[in-house]
Amino acid sequence: MFIEQAYKGNNAWWRVLITTLIATGVFILNFIVYLILSKEEIDKMYEVAKEMNKNVSLGLNLGIFIFLLGALFFMVYFLHNRSILSLTTSRLKVDFKRILFSFGLIVLFSLIIFWISYYYDGSNIVWNFDASKFLVLFIISILLFPFQIGFEEYLFRGYLMQQIGVIAKNRWLPLIITSVFFGLFHSANPEVAEMGFSVMIFYIGTGLLLGIMTLMDDGLELALGFHLGNNLIAALLITSDFSALQTDAIFKYTQVQNSSDILWEMIISIVLTYPILVLILSKKYGWKNWKEKLSGKVIEPALVEKELFH
Repeated sequence: MFIEQAYKGNNAWWRVLITTLIATGVFILNFIVYLILSKEEIDKMYEVAKEMNKNVSLGLNLGIFIFLLGALFFMVYFLHNRSILSLTTSRLKVDFKRILFSFGLIVLFSLIIFWISYYYDGSNIVWNFDASKFLVLFIISILLFPFQIGFEEYLFRGYLMQQIGVIAKNRWLPLIITSVFFGLFHSANPEVAEMGFSVMIFYIGTGLLLGIMTLMDDGLELALGFHLGNNLIAALLITSDFSALQTDAIFKYTQVQNSSDILWEMIISIVLTYPILVLILSKKYGWKNWKEKLSGKVIEPALVEKELFH
């Protein structure tokens, strides 16, 4: 199974500590700064960021993930003596069809939800399309978002899920911890300041969904495709003055006072959309033994073999 892939490497505590600190350092620093600074100082930082060229700002924000993902892979391969495949999936090779399917599924759902929202009340949504700016945005997004979502998935649903699992010897604790951490590490996003801490329900809920996908499917492929599709839609389809992604998207929210409506759309997507997505994936990939895969014990393969031979 997926968590047990960690046993293929060296899990000495100091190796885990070094890798975790280096990989999560940028998130921890961001979170500390968010806690230390006052709301006025944070708002001023956001305003300064808004004055930058949107495509340049996006490129700089996403570019750092090239080095972060590379550093994580380097430490897993050389410090833990593990293959990147073992960090990705329990299958013999990466299943790219799974990535494409979950990518297409979330893109389709997102477009349908947006169309319904726009059809019933598009008063706070305006056409924002600029061909030249959008072309640059599209190129940046296609080239760099895979590194950003790749790093987050390999860190939270990959490395931390596996390492916490082999320490806790169960599956439910790493699922909960990585989901909460995933939410907390997004708490410095500007939409949290605008819509309130209740928006963390969306981030933690999304982390929980991605964790369930990973454990039930024994690999990161579905989570990678989902996360990439979600972030590309967020960058290319619609933007707002208080979103984490300031882009030259096709549409734009114009009224900040309606941010509560956007929050409700996000919560509804968790309550209604996410269970439907899980149902579709479970039917397509024949997921079974839910209780065992989501809350069962994690046993070192060598111990299982020893019991079998005795």
